[in-house]
Amino acid sequence: MEKKKLVVLTGAGISAESGLKTFRDSDGLWEGYAVEDVATPRAWRKDPSLVLQFYNERRKDVREAKPNAAHFGLAGLENDFDVTIITQNIDDLHERAGSTKIIHLHGEIFKMRSERNPQLLYPVRDEIKIGDLAEDGAQLRPAIVWFEEPVPLIETAAEIASAADIFVIVGTSMLVYPAAGLIHYVARQTPRYVIDRKIPDIVSPGNAVFIEKPATEGVKDLISLLHK
Repeated sequence: MEKKKLVVLTGAGISAESGLKTFRDSDGLWEGYAVEDVATPRAWRKDPSLVLQFYNERRKDVREAKPNAAHFGLAGLENDFDVTIITQNIDDLHERAGSTKIIHLHGEIFKMRSERNPQLLYPVRDEIKIGDLAEDGAQLRPAIVWFEEPVPLIETAAEIASAADIFVIVGTSMLVYPAAGLIHYVARQTPRYVIDRKIPDIVSPGNAVFIEKPATEGVKDLISLLHK
């Protein structure tokens, strides 16, 4: 029998329990930095050294972090469902937990790219420095989708959301667009589950089940509900 398509949209809340800080948890600051100073094209033009330093530190944080029970729980659902994770997170914790189909809407911390050509991508584990060049001669930058930049994978994600048999939201405030708009592509009759410490207002009730808990506890509840 064909497995049901389970699509999961994850946000910063799932990685917060692995010790990774978020903009959301600190009044718009991320490790003491304002969004506009480290996560926009303007910031890159103004002070590329600061931006590289910021993401070099985040890369180190992610290397040291470990997947938590929520990441492992979602990976385990692949035994019974055709699971696709659409994540707003730039870490690799879903991969390390064992999930096999993951779309990173906002890029990946362990990749870097030419500042001129987004298609020139390279793996990176350590630091990117000023003077590190891509093969086209342009400075390398983090392969992160910054605020004010288009989200290349959003159309792919929208198609996947529209084909979901079950749609799950874990640990996202549903405030960052276009990712937050994916809920509108989900068919009206499709069951939805929303897991968060504070349930976002954007999800209307009806066929939605709200689990107002941290991701680790909420995913455990989700697994029980899906296997009833």
